[in-house]
Amino acid sequence: MDDYKKMLEDVRKNLPEVVFIKERFEIPKVMGHMQGNRTIISNFLQIASALRRDVSHFLKYVLKELATPGEIKKSGALILGTKVPASRINEKIRQFANDFVLCFECGKPDTSIVKEEGLNYMKCTACGAKNVVKAKI
Repeated sequence: MDDYKKMLEDVRKNLPEVVFIKERFEIPKVMGHMQGNRTIISNFLQIASALRRDVSHFLKYVLKELATPGEIKKSGALILGTKVPASRINEKIRQFANDFVLCFECGKPDTSIVKEEGLNYMKCTACGAKNVVKAKI
């Protein structure tokens, strides 16, 4: 039993420190403004980059959840067709992170979405968990 505990201690010492930090993942808050009857989000591409997900999938999810038309301009800004408060947009982005980014087992953001046999799986590189993504991508 002592050999087993010693082996566990050795393995734990060799793991990188970032594995033990819980709050290293922070979703950027929406920055933008309202212009007439439109909402312009200037940091949409930065948020998608921080979440490490495909921009088109992220855009499709946000537009569907907010029930509004929108498009990304060449400048990287997202223009929504209606006035939407930043708090509501941030809530939908947090919901996206919970559904498509954070691991269901360990809660870490070290995941990737892989497609196998017609199903989408979220695979965690931190704990090795592999779960079916319930929502359609």
